[in-house]
Amino acid sequence: MNLVYIHTHDSGRYFSPYGYKAPTENIMKFAQDALTFTNAYCVGPTCSPSRAGLLTGTYPHQNGMLGLAQRGFGLNDYDKHLCRFLKRNDFHTVLSGIQHEVGHYLNTTVSTQLGYDEVLTISSDGFKLEELNDWDSKNADNVVDWLAKYDQQKPFFISYGMHSTHRPFPIEVAEVIDENYVKPCSPIVNNELTRHDFSQYLTSAKNADECFGKIITAIETNKLSKNTIIILTTDHGLPYLFNKCNLTDKGIGVCLIMKVPTASTKGEVTDSLVSHIDVFPTICDLLKLEKPDYLEGKSFAPIFEGEKVDDEYIFAGINFHASYEPSRCVRTKRYKYIRYYDRDFLKVNINNYDDNLPKDFYIDNDLRSITKTEEALYDLYYDPEEQHNLINETGMETVIETMREKLQEFQVKTNDPLLKGYLEILPHYKVNKKEVLHPSSKDPEDYDPRGKFY
Repeated sequence: MNLVYIHTHDSGRYFSPYGYKAPTENIMKFAQDALTFTNAYCVGPTCSPSRAGLLTGTYPHQNGMLGLAQRGFGLNDYDKHLCRFLKRNDFHTVLSGIQHEVGHYLNTTVSTQLGYDEVLTISSDGFKLEELNDWDSKNADNVVDWLAKYDQQKPFFISYGMHSTHRPFPIEVAEVIDENYVKPCSPIVNNELTRHDFSQYLTSAKNADECFGKIITAIETNKLSKNTIIILTTDHGLPYLFNKCNLTDKGIGVCLIMKVPTASTKGEVTDSLVSHIDVFPTICDLLKLEKPDYLEGKSFAPIFEGEKVDDEYIFAGINFHASYEPSRCVRTKRYKYIRYYDRDFLKVNINNYDDNLPKDFYIDNDLRSITKTEEALYDLYYDPEEQHNLINETGMETVIETMREKLQEFQVKTNDPLLKGYLEILPHYKVNKKEVLHPSSKDPEDYDPRGKFY
């Protein structure tokens, strides 16, 4: 079996197989011949930590990826990366496009540290950020060319990563999208400004779908479908306020669609509760490889044969994004418990959101006055939007205590450094002060002096 891992950037579940009016026909067609997970979650709603969790099978506070790789964070042991693991198991490893585990995510010189035999990624020099959809497309073309020349002497692992649907979005809205009839993602207000911005997001999603379609077509054309496992996922929620960088489902809920050639579940949907932390052990079972002893998740491979597999609890957390925001959550199918550890800043960390016009709209309309409680509990059956905090509700004491205990057990088991107090800001970390509005500020005064400004 070969393995193809295709990943978008900041997409949540906003694709057509999840019931949204998104121009993603290729993903929809793929889902109709694969297994779609409706209840899959990342281990952290920020880019590098999320990917590090999936690709090592360990949590960010264990593997060292406490924040973004381009801001000085990294894995403690790159030998635990899926690429190196598969390479040790005689796979030929190939990267094209985004990786988010070493340095800047547009970095093309990562083969040594991550272990890829080949890096097909073209240089992003000359591309404006708003035009990186074209860069995605050229990297997809390189995968297509590589598959046509593949000699089949070894099984392969291909990681194809897209900049889409990360900000900045393409400037021009695609012709197939009429922004007069677009509704922005929840909980963003619906007005002319946000409709236009979300139309740009949908344009980026359309590009991701076209790139995805190229690679799926190449796999089929080269008669590789019968011995290739294909995984489509993203890192976390959409790049909007109260989505990305949040432990609500809008932040940690992810698209996960997998095609396993031997599966009996093609075209089906599963509501099983699973985490990105479970993907690595699942891959091991599907490829019949011995699991490393450091993996934290459990395999959901039996799902592909029609068996029922559920995580009773899934866990996620935030450490750093642009600024420090220590928080953890535990989720069951029904309940979500969130704890924020920075009692001195129980506000919205505005600079943890990419700069954009909808963000400016909310800043102009009192965003800085919004607060959060130290703890939150949500009943996801009755409150899927996570708007009604039950932490002080009479009758919820048993649920609250159970969720607190499960989070504590998880933190002890995984040696969570938050149990010892605030995380240290090391000299090579680039960390904004929490009060700063703009993450990309060029003012050294906007950065924590314990870290690095560059």
